[in-house]
Amino acid sequence: MAESMLGLKRSHRCTEVSTANIGQDVTVMGWVQKSRNKGGIIFTDMRDRSGILQIIFEESDCGAESFSKAEKLKSEFVIAVTGRVDARSGGVNEKLVTGAIEVRAKSLRILSESETPPFPIEENSRTKEELRLKYRFLDLRRPDMQRNLLLRSRIAILTRQFLAEEGFFEIETPTLIKSTPEGARDYLVPSRVHPGSFYALPQSPQLFKQLLMCSGYDRYFQLARCYRDEDLRADRQPEFTQIDMELSFVDVDDVLDVNERLLHKLFKELLDVEIPQPIPRMTWQEAMDRFGSDKPDLRFGMELKNVSDVVKDCEFVVFKSALENGGTVRGINAKGQGSMPRKKIDALVEFAKDFGAKGLAYVAIQEDGTFKSSFAKFMTDEQMAALAVAMDGKPGDLLLFAADKNKVVWDVLGNLRLELARQLELLNKNEFQFLWVTEFPLLEYSQEQGRFVAMHHPFTAPMDEDWRLIDSDPGAVRAKAYDIVLNGTELGGGSVRIHQGDIQSKMFEVLGFTAEEAQAQFGFLLEAFKYGVPPHAGLAYGLDRVVMLMGGCDSIREVIAFPKVKDASCLMTEAPAPVDERQLEELGIEVCQEVILEE
Repeated sequence: MAESMLGLKRSHRCTEVSTANIGQDVTVMGWVQKSRNKGGIIFTDMRDRSGILQIIFEESDCGAESFSKAEKLKSEFVIAVTGRVDARSGGVNEKLVTGAIEVRAKSLRILSESETPPFPIEENSRTKEELRLKYRFLDLRRPDMQRNLLLRSRIAILTRQFLAEEGFFEIETPTLIKSTPEGARDYLVPSRVHPGSFYALPQSPQLFKQLLMCSGYDRYFQLARCYRDEDLRADRQPEFTQIDMELSFVDVDDVLDVNERLLHKLFKELLDVEIPQPIPRMTWQEAMDRFGSDKPDLRFGMELKNVSDVVKDCEFVVFKSALENGGTVRGINAKGQGSMPRKKIDALVEFAKDFGAKGLAYVAIQEDGTFKSSFAKFMTDEQMAALAVAMDGKPGDLLLFAADKNKVVWDVLGNLRLELARQLELLNKNEFQFLWVTEFPLLEYSQEQGRFVAMHHPFTAPMDEDWRLIDSDPGAVRAKAYDIVLNGTELGGGSVRIHQGDIQSKMFEVLGFTAEEAQAQFGFLLEAFKYGVPPHAGLAYGLDRVVMLMGGCDSIREVIAFPKVKDASCLMTEAPAPVDERQLEELGIEVCQEVILEE
């Protein structure tokens, strides 16, 4: 039967007890990790969020009543123990912080009993994630999960401290806002007092932080909750947290400087990792050409090479047709993989097809320098040799080629180099390669919508020298936008904002808004722009992604206390769920039919 604490006070967490406390009495509280009765002596490992401490129960020390209770202890019982700290009687356990000591119990209270948990509460659990998430309150007891959430807390605290010292104000912005049409799908909230009208949950605090700059607050930040109704993957959730900031009277270099110093502080203080300053920069165009990605992983080579000029006169129809249709031929060199079995190469071809490739061409350079290729019969010996030279191909290398429109070729080879890096185990989680990607296109053409859309958002400023092209060649206009990339993951992104009313209005026009539509959606921002707007810029990190990479995790679900799964549901609470009919009536909502989502 569970007992109360009855005024008992905890003196230490488990790992706060050390050799300095030998001979002292302490009171510790926590969960039973495991308990072993060796006949007359009971060894119990107690666990709390700090770690594990060994408790020894002997009747001569703790009395018959407490010893009787100790005999009943099982995993996950919650207990309170008062006892004397001794040097460990057996050998020192080097794996535990408390491995040199033990507590010889004088009294025991069982504060709460536990049923047998559905999986062991231990590090590096092999339990299926679905079961762990269903019992997340148990999963969060595991030491590795607790370390992840402690790291998250420390990152948040250090970020707040740093930005406060840099003159930033922490200001909260609303979470019930007006829906805007650009970007991902909004989560909508019906209004009871305004029937037929809806709030949206914010995808970011973008407009409000710009308005704060209009209001003269100069430097703002917020750990902001954001919501996006989009398909999930390892580094996405429907609700997430941004480290969000905005600065006035700055340009690109000012924003990058303060953020480089923030990242340096976080990685040095929490991981003892020195980030080189300044962080390297690369334009979007260079990143795409060299890595096929605007978030390149720099931990390994295997860069893309454009060999269009080398193969332009060959008779291989795949290469010829791609070039004739305005595309390119590019390749990557998988060093030392020339002996890869055909079955594995075929698997890479199928992988490439998932990203739009019609196929992959390959050349395996044999150890004697001859070529084994899927297209050698369409090339002269001189053309094959020139192709190998262009690809820096040496005996033992495997050359892989894609030919199509640039966008397809980048996507195929960018993902293929990552897949090869995974297969060849080239990705070291303890290596941190940062990069600023800059000068993104301001706009990209959407075939689906038949118009240009903003690559980032409609409030991103164009490069000054490119604005003259906005009517004649809008796709060529670059933006004052920048992303911070770490190990192939976009940690955050931002831009200098448009602060001139005429340019903002023109931007809306290019995006297909009529003046009336722009006013209806963004009238409050356009109104603010009439009253003196400072030049301003900002950036937002995905806090979850930062913690994931700093903690060496594979998914942001491992660093969020109560995450959703792929279909945006919570396995523990079973949200989303139907609501009472009366609630729907109050809101004037009728559920007409089930909506079938596309795969």
